[in-house]
Amino acid sequence: MEVTVAGDEGSARLDRVLAVRLAELSRSRLKALIQAGQVAVKSVPVRDPAYHVTPGDTITIDVPEAVAAEPRGEDIALDIIYEDDDIIVIDKPSGLVVHPAAGHETGTLVNALIAHCGASLSGIGGVKRPGIVHRLDKDTTGLMVVAKNDRAHQSLTAQFADHGRTGAMRRGYMAFAWDVPGRQRGTVDAPIDRHPYAREKMAVRERGREAITHWEIRETFNGRDGKPVASLLACQLETGRTHQIRVHLAHIGHPLMGDSVYGPHFKTKASHLGPQSQAALEALGRQALHAYLLALEHPKTGEILHWEQPLPEDLLLLQKTLRATQ
Repeated sequence: MEVTVAGDEGSARLDRVLAVRLAELSRSRLKALIQAGQVAVKSVPVRDPAYHVTPGDTITIDVPEAVAAEPRGEDIALDIIYEDDDIIVIDKPSGLVVHPAAGHETGTLVNALIAHCGASLSGIGGVKRPGIVHRLDKDTTGLMVVAKNDRAHQSLTAQFADHGRTGAMRRGYMAFAWDVPGRQRGTVDAPIDRHPYAREKMAVRERGREAITHWEIRETFNGRDGKPVASLLACQLETGRTHQIRVHLAHIGHPLMGDSVYGPHFKTKASHLGPQSQAALEALGRQALHAYLLALEHPKTGEILHWEQPLPEDLLLLQKTLRATQ
């Protein structure tokens, strides 16, 4: 690649000039290329990102082909909602882990995406891997967007960090929760951090990271005795902490149905359900949470894209049996 310094880039630093002129490459990628000797100014290699260039200088950048990702591609079926050269949106099923980790080295969404996208992955940071900018828990279903190149990765990362405060980004979830909140809608503003004793869990903690969840009642369900036993809540995130909705709803006394981590003390509530609802909840075997809404600005075109995905079959069955009890 070749760039001629115009002088209007806002800085004379080599790395900053390139960041302005080559938006398709991330700043970290450009810095790595400079330090690796892949960037030359007037044909002389420069390894200092802070090197000052002058208007008229010609900069050449040797961008190596993206190397293969460490995880291998695997032929795993994906429910693709949208795809182009920059992003791919999928409806993630329950049981699919997003990223390889200890205990889940294979069979993940990343393995599936590497196989599906193939040559269309131009590489994130020089590696042919999908750009994961947000995650869903293994047993949470619903919409996820993944970047296929550096430009898209930078844009989506910024949008998810902003969480719709100034842009179009919106993430909506449908959550079946125990009991019925005392008002129609509300906001949980409570910081989240690692649980002090159970390290696999998160918890509301005073010195944790900011976490804000907005919720609204969409439907309520009565038990066999005719009294309220559960509710369907529409939740929107203003932040993106690990297990945020699960932690926040448990914090206000309405843990997710089927959540064995944050709502085990509500197991006895199942006795108030009708027999069909009890069977549906038992068969569910997971937290009753679905990412139904995703809206964002396309990284290249700027178009506002919006998707909504209906409840999966297991949650539809739970909803149907809860309604039938009333």
